Amino acid sequence: MITYYFRTIKDDSVKVIDDIRSGVWIHAQSPSEAELTELFEKLALDKDLIEDAQDFFEVPRLEWSEGATYFFTRYPFNEQKEDTDTAPLLIVMGETFVLTVAQRPVPQFERFIKGQEVIHTTQKTNLFLLLMQAITESFDKQLVKLRRSVQKDRAQIRKIGNREIERFVNYEHKLNDTIAALMPTNSALRLVSKGNYIQLFSDDKDLMEDLMIDNDQLVDSARSVLKTIQNVRSATEAILANNLNATIRTLTLVTVLLTIPMVIASLYGMNVALPLGDAAWAFWAILGLVLVLVGVAIVFFKRNGWL
Repeated sequence: MITYYFRTIKDDSVKVIDDIRSGVWIHAQSPSEAELTELFEKLALDKDLIEDAQDFFEVPRLEWSEGATYFFTRYPFNEQKEDTDTAPLLIVMGETFVLTVAQRPVPQFERFIKGQEVIHTTQKTNLFLLLMQAITESFDKQLVKLRRSVQKDRAQIRKIGNREIERFVNYEHKLNDTIAALMPTNSALRLVSKGNYIQLFSDDKDLMEDLMIDNDQLVDSARSVLKTIQNVRSATEAILANNLNATIRTLTLVTVLLTIPMVIASLYGMNVALPLGDAAWAFWAILGLVLVLVGVAIVFFKRNGWL
């Protein structure tokens, strides 16, 4: 589906128009082959680069072709079909238009479309930076939620089980996807900031600098949360290993203590002549011997710190 948005400084809100005009923002969400062909013809786009945007695992990068800048990036998305937590987005900056191509819905753009935040599609550079800022803010919100969840589980580290460990694995997956999306995106932003790909005005430069700083901080924050998860998992593994060792040691001691009466009982269970075999008090004597030997074993274990 292709939608054409337009708003000048004089307009009160973003309008949906029927066709391409100078200063338009074109948003193509899951475009069909026919719609892509129409875009190729009307905008003189690089077909190979547009087709790259159809690869769901396309990495962020910056390209220049036929008078237009092609900015590949990724944004947070709860993907159900693919093994990733981000989705690809292509932003094309042409001479008279801004084109965004996405395979999935982009919730980050809703606030611009609904008028919750002011944009002017005729200001291409500012529009590009605002779109990128919305994506950066969505990454930030996701990291805040992840950090809170990790800290909550960390406070109950001794109660962590299989379900919590599985959740930590999912957290790590999200964080790795976040870092993999933000780092090359920031490298591409640095190239844009030089002004060789799009025209940057003084206000745009300040916004671009803030955007790169925010992305760098997000990468550092994601790595910090990832380190916390790894520490929690290591601590959990150590606790589980220690508990297992304690259980095995207890079972071993119980086995040793039970072996003593079992050996004596098995000896006196043989059908041969045995000491005290005819004595009336033999049972109590043997029982006393068993208790003494078990008591000696318990004292020995305690002195060596095994019990």
